[in-house]
Amino acid sequence: MYHHIKKLMYTVKVGSPDPQFGNMLLEQFGGANGELAAAMQYSIQGLNCDDPDRKDMLMDIGTEELSHLEIVGTLARMHLKPMKKNRDSAEADPLIAIAGGGGVGLFNSMGDAWTADYLKITGELDVDLRSDIAAEARAKIVYERLINFCDDPGTKDALQFLMTREITHMKAFTAALESLGKDRFSIGNIPPTPGLVDEYFNDSTGVGDQGESDARGPWNKGGKWKIVESPELEQGIEGRSGKTVATNHKPVSEGTGNIRVKKSA
Repeated sequence: MYHHIKKLMYTVKVGSPDPQFGNMLLEQFGGANGELAAAMQYSIQGLNCDDPDRKDMLMDIGTEELSHLEIVGTLARMHLKPMKKNRDSAEADPLIAIAGGGGVGLFNSMGDAWTADYLKITGELDVDLRSDIAAEARAKIVYERLINFCDDPGTKDALQFLMTREITHMKAFTAALESLGKDRFSIGNIPPTPGLVDEYFNDSTGVGDQGESDARGPWNKGGKWKIVESPELEQGIEGRSGKTVATNHKPVSEGTGNIRVKKSA
């Protein structure tokens, strides 16, 4: 192995087991934003990485995530323990109590099996680092929500530790991405089409149910941005199904690759 996995020196304490909360904790054990997914994603990215320095970082953090998996698994097991013998506790989740014996498994809080589809691995270091930053942000929010639903001090202490480390990893991934010295929007080797890359399509027009309307901000205003207004659709024909059917379809302009919708007369 590239690294020997070392046990994280962290003592988990649970004062009042809560089987239902134990079920929630499984989201961070075998869920899409959980510790197993993070450990596998960073470790495999590291194995694929040709940059020795950033490879070391990916393997370090991937290994740490495995230790976090142990913490989450231990916490969940402590909270789920009453399911082994208590009928009322078992009813909180019969799947865990009967099929799993009141223990953890590779599934999320809804009982869905863990899958490698959770992993974001492209083989492009800068793209993968962006995915890693987002993964840590999602995990941080999940831990925050778990803390808000937790009443046990010992459990909250462990979750606070785990939540904090997500921010640490975000800082490391962000610094690694910035250290590559690439433009923020330089992805891959093929450049985008000039002009088109700076066009903002105003495709959602009118006023929404909550009073929202066309907005302007740094995402579509200033700099090189050019607003391309969405042409009005021709008045639809009310079909028998009660749905409005648009009567016009947009032609593709051959040679330029530009697609435009004709305006209503």
